[in-house]
Amino acid sequence: MADIHQLAQQFKELDDQLVNCMRCGMCQAVCPVFSETGREVDVTRGKLALLDCLADELLRDADGVNATLSRCLLCGTCEANCPSGVKVLDIFLKARAIMTGYYGLHPAKRAIFRGMLANPRLFNALTAIGSRFQGLFTKKVDDLLGSSCARFNAPLIADRHFNSLATTPFRKHVASLDTAAGSSGLRVAFFPGCVVDKMYPAIGDATLKVLKHHGVGVFLPENQACCGIPVLSSGDRQGFNRLVEINIDRFAGAAFDALVTPCASCTSTIKELWPRLYDGGKVNTEAIRLIGDKTMDISQFLVDHCGVAASGEQPDRGTAAVTYHDPCHLKNSLGITAQPRTVIKASNVPLIEMQEAGVCCGCGGTFNLFHYEMSRKIGGRKADHIESSTAKTVATSCPACMMQITDLLSHRKSGIKVRHVIELYADSL
Repeated sequence: MADIHQLAQQFKELDDQLVNCMRCGMCQAVCPVFSETGREVDVTRGKLALLDCLADELLRDADGVNATLSRCLLCGTCEANCPSGVKVLDIFLKARAIMTGYYGLHPAKRAIFRGMLANPRLFNALTAIGSRFQGLFTKKVDDLLGSSCARFNAPLIADRHFNSLATTPFRKHVASLDTAAGSSGLRVAFFPGCVVDKMYPAIGDATLKVLKHHGVGVFLPENQACCGIPVLSSGDRQGFNRLVEINIDRFAGAAFDALVTPCASCTSTIKELWPRLYDGGKVNTEAIRLIGDKTMDISQFLVDHCGVAASGEQPDRGTAAVTYHDPCHLKNSLGITAQPRTVIKASNVPLIEMQEAGVCCGCGGTFNLFHYEMSRKIGGRKADHIESSTAKTVATSCPACMMQITDLLSHRKSGIKVRHVIELYADSL
């Protein structure tokens, strides 16, 4: 449990930010959770009103406050559309940290966040064991999507259709890399992210193939840690600080023009949340800011720095069309929407825009874990639009979105593939 001085400081930080909210209700029109429940307490304005008197509410109904704060996707749609510029994500993440300080960190989360995620070698070893024996507990349900379900009733997994752990993770393909800039004159640091490493290694391979094609040198250090977003969204600021420190140490001293990642969540976390929310005191905040300033989505890097442009040629007749889903952490947090579409068009495939391409798919990381039924309802609308587009492939720029969309389409037996944008581009080279 956090000490009283820490909690007092966190309350003060909240108060300083809450005053900017005008209670205009603009968030009501865009919140995916509110669109499902219609409850004021589930929209940003209602949550901010609750946080205005958080100290009193903690004493009166701490469990109720905690439940309300957990019913948020952290998609940033409200923040992106707020006329007052309220930093909603910062506020909610700080509020969750207060709740964790009040309750104390659950032992299971402590073991995962501070024991496993903060020890990359242990994390890698445990997932390697998991990949070896997962067939005992899962069975394949969709060969096209590569999705599986649980063989036995498992409350945590429920009725999910999910991608299994990769038999050979990305780090086994390429443990580390340190190549000089090629014809482009550019050199990048590469941050694959946990989900790419352990579930979608083909995305990591595609990224390296594309960078090599464009003459870009790559610095890939061993034993990178999680970016910290699952830990931060669970309110564990201490665990988050530790993960930032581990990763800063991995990239310290290396010269590179940009840090690229194919994971929208990692991109926004490193670029936006590391500089704003790290308060561990062991790393120079200027070093964190410099890394954040250099961090880019892989599509953004290719278009803005490598000159990747839409192909002027018409796609071959009969080429299956692709539609694109905007990850919240790219669109809402970073304003990146054009570059992934340009990369798709550069892959010489027809792009069909779906309706509401920029609306959240309903994943929200731990939201999907604890509010699965609501997550599926929100995602159902996304699946409807994907199917209505008539595209044979849905592409996106976030592995977490890929997991959510795979679950949705697998249940529907839709016959639609789920790919990362960078995979499409790599296939075209």
